[in-house]
Amino acid sequence: MKKKPTRVKFGYTGIRVRDLDGAIDFFTKYLGMKLRSRVKADWSKGEFANLVSKGGEHWLEINWYSDNSPIAVPFREGEELDHLGFEVDDFEGLLKKLSDAGYPTRIGPVRMGVWEVAFVQGFENIWLDIYKIRRKARKRRSKS
Repeated sequence: MKKKPTRVKFGYTGIRVRDLDGAIDFFTKYLGMKLRSRVKADWSKGEFANLVSKGGEHWLEINWYSDNSPIAVPFREGEELDHLGFEVDDFEGLLKKLSDAGYPTRIGPVRMGVWEVAFVQGFENIWLDIYKIRRKARKRRSKS
């Protein structure tokens, strides 16, 4: 039986900033985005915030890293793209496929609640956040 291909969904874009509070203020005040969450990430020695636009499915992740973060590189204006986020159903399978193609996992996998996350340096060193969200299965209602 042929294996079903892994579902990959482009979920969000991550940018890097020097001033997380200022960036949140800018995107919420001037662009009408809403702050969905703000998370300290000990594993990256940083912090990130997720913002969404009204009616939007794609979200913006704003990242700040301390100077001693394994992800931090010298900051250059105009190069704020940090990573692209892809939600997958076969987390381990896609990480193996990428590794076999010469794109090994560089950070992770990390579990954060219902999230499994791994960072891969992809084509031309563009960072990819490969993630899976473990959603609870919905109970089926029995027909009476």
